Amino acid sequence: MKKILSLLFLSLFIFGCAGQGGVNKQGAGTIIGGIAGAALGSQFGKGSGQMLGIGLGALAGGFVGNQVGGYMDEQDKARMEKTANNSLENTPSGQTSTWKNPDNGHSGSFTPTRTYQQHGQYCREFTNQINVGGKKQEGYGTACRQPDGSWKIVQ
Repeated sequence: MKKILSLLFLSLFIFGCAGQGGVNKQGAGTIIGGIAGAALGSQFGKGSGQMLGIGLGALAGGFVGNQVGGYMDEQDKARMEKTANNSLENTPSGQTSTWKNPDNGHSGSFTPTRTYQQHGQYCREFTNQINVGGKKQEGYGTACRQPDGSWKIVQ
């Protein structure tokens, strides 16, 4: 479940503006969560067992994505993205940065846990936590700094 939540967080981080241009945030969360869940489910089993894993992963991811996407507004996503970018660039490993939306009480944290170089790029592993609608969601991942200075989620 943590991998699904992490993939959902990463998807929201990457596609932070998905709620604009005709796709509502809950629909975007369902789609992104379903894709992330299917990707995770594909790593289990072989043959028909793998297909079952993909299907169950897509359902679970879609459900979680729908719930989180339905609760997070644009301010939440913007605060989360700003905190993540700032933490990846400036925060020492093991130090936690937090964000909070005073309008709805949603909050979260981001903690870089390890920094290393891979193929000439700096990469950072991290953990994250989102508190939305009274529910705490946790995840983890890896981001690498791109040549233009931006950070790209790679795992």
